[in-house]
Amino acid sequence: MNAEYQQLIANINQWDHEYHVLDKSIISDEVYDHAFQKLLAIEAEHPEWLRADSPSQRVGGKPIDDFQKIEHKVRMLSLANSFSLEETFSFFEKAANELDRPTATLDIFSEPKLDGLAISIRYENGLFVYAATRGDGQVGEDVSHNIKTIRSIPLTLASEQPPEVLEVRGEVFMPKAAFIKLNELALQNNSKTFVNPRNAAAGTIRQMNPKIAAERDLQFIPYSIGDYQGEQVFALHSDIINYLADLGFRKNPDCRAITGDFAEFTADFQRMEQLRDSLPMEIDGIVYKLDSLALQNALGFIARSPKWAVARKFPAQQVTTQLLDVDFQVGRTGALTPVARLTPVFVGGVTVSNATLHNMDEIERLGLCIGDSVEIQRAGDVIPKLVRVVQPGEQRQAIIMPEFCPVCAAPVLRISGQAAYRCTGGLSCAAQAAERINHYASRKFMNIMNLGSKLIEVLHEQGVLTTIADIYRLKADDIAQLEGQGEKSAQNVLDSIEASKKTKLATFLGALGIPEIGEESAKSLANYFKTYPALAAASEEQLMQVPDIGPVMAKNIVAFFADDKNCQIVDAIIAAGVNWPDEQSAPIQAQTLAGQTWVLTGTLQMPRAEAKAILEGLGAKVAGSVSKKTTCVLAGEDAGSKLAKAQELGVKVIDEAGFLAEFC
Repeated sequence: MNAEYQQLIANINQWDHEYHVLDKSIISDEVYDHAFQKLLAIEAEHPEWLRADSPSQRVGGKPIDDFQKIEHKVRMLSLANSFSLEETFSFFEKAANELDRPTATLDIFSEPKLDGLAISIRYENGLFVYAATRGDGQVGEDVSHNIKTIRSIPLTLASEQPPEVLEVRGEVFMPKAAFIKLNELALQNNSKTFVNPRNAAAGTIRQMNPKIAAERDLQFIPYSIGDYQGEQVFALHSDIINYLADLGFRKNPDCRAITGDFAEFTADFQRMEQLRDSLPMEIDGIVYKLDSLALQNALGFIARSPKWAVARKFPAQQVTTQLLDVDFQVGRTGALTPVARLTPVFVGGVTVSNATLHNMDEIERLGLCIGDSVEIQRAGDVIPKLVRVVQPGEQRQAIIMPEFCPVCAAPVLRISGQAAYRCTGGLSCAAQAAERINHYASRKFMNIMNLGSKLIEVLHEQGVLTTIADIYRLKADDIAQLEGQGEKSAQNVLDSIEASKKTKLATFLGALGIPEIGEESAKSLANYFKTYPALAAASEEQLMQVPDIGPVMAKNIVAFFADDKNCQIVDAIIAAGVNWPDEQSAPIQAQTLAGQTWVLTGTLQMPRAEAKAILEGLGAKVAGSVSKKTTCVLAGEDAGSKLAKAQELGVKVIDEAGFLAEFC
């Protein structure tokens, strides 16, 4: 391998580290660009020399087809939240009592809570292997193709003796300046803007095409490690943060050590609250952790969060502005949501000009009229929310729910006992179409993998997809002629559509998007009625005989199938070949576990989805957490807090071998 090539890699990686990690610029752009072009030229001439840590690997390769699942070797936990100084102090008082020592003697590590996306990056012998999202804490998604484009993440650890295995946990975020630039570019291109930097970062990481991620200035700051196999021994959490900085990662300059003293918590929180708006990135609180790893291990965990760390959330930021008007948006299920149009105002790092009003009951509760001066806040620092009327306007106008859908002109009705008003246009309402198609094609339901939300949006805007039945009328030319698509992409979509035709009745019912009917209620309906015609013809009284189906659900189902347009669309889908087994003629499985609640935990040899399906087929409900109402816990290898909780409550526990012997 050429020495010049290796030196170029070393130089460019060092320059990237200086610029993106240490915020230093030691060379001109001209020198950097010249070196990078020379690197690309050498790799083009000698592709066999290409190294995994070459800077060229950051610019974005080919798009991927789908996200692969990755099981975390060490669980990625979430944190308990506190919303006041008293709650925060009380959290550590409990920890101190359990450790049998005064709270003031605890050494605590304070670090800003970055508002981004949690990621775990695995290195083996110093080389980047993969990066995964948090997911459910046990299984995440492989997003290596995008994470590798982030220049503050080393592809090779800066160590002559790197650990055999190191999983670095941290936050991917988009700096405020990059977020503003991204949205300005979106406006120029007449594209949708992002609501906030966190959504922008999360949306970028979940792109299939790494070239998009490479064009956006994402950053990464670590906050802990997961799986670790190495010679380095750590006594303190702060030791880990310093060690990661030595390996080439960014270190947050606003981390600091404090003690568990009430006054120190107060001073530290006030310090970060004052710094918040001047920081280059969004933060939504402070994470406080016991610095001693020995004390962390002594305390352990409860449910999905540690007993030695808590996130102190910032209070929502509030400002005053004027309500200019109210529009009504039609959602996927036909619900009309009033949206406040406001005099634009800056709050919590973004300019807000709209805020949800939820429903007419909320408007009445607030005593709200057009023209009023109002106080708004970013609820949870994300969704703008109108809090109260500060001063009534001089010429107030009442807010009135329209009688007809603002999109399809179908009558708007309010079902007794519900807060929402709904368009009765159903599957034929254009405002509901794109969202309904997205819902129908989603992984949870018909699982049309290559028909993504952006493609659906474009096809809907062009009038190709107006109802869910149009999915099965798509032709290759409809897709291939679109920008960024082609014959292969078009065929992939058509193949996914064809594969979706073989499904289950419960899956199909859930995909239709009937108001209030989700995954579990769709299963109950399918198990009870067995066939589609029987369900479509059912009365409210018959529907209410189904477990978990109440009067509101029953009314919604009857109303859905009473609409001829809905029935025509469903008939068209079935005529296109969508089918499921004839469940009426299939042997009916005895509901031997009816009324029972089961919980799955640990690593099972059989797929979790299969174990869940077996239990649900026998009538059991599968829950995500253990409680006194839990009937039994199926525990695989390395079962953690759920198993401990079951043992504490005296809940029956069965291993996989016993489960297979009894139920399979």
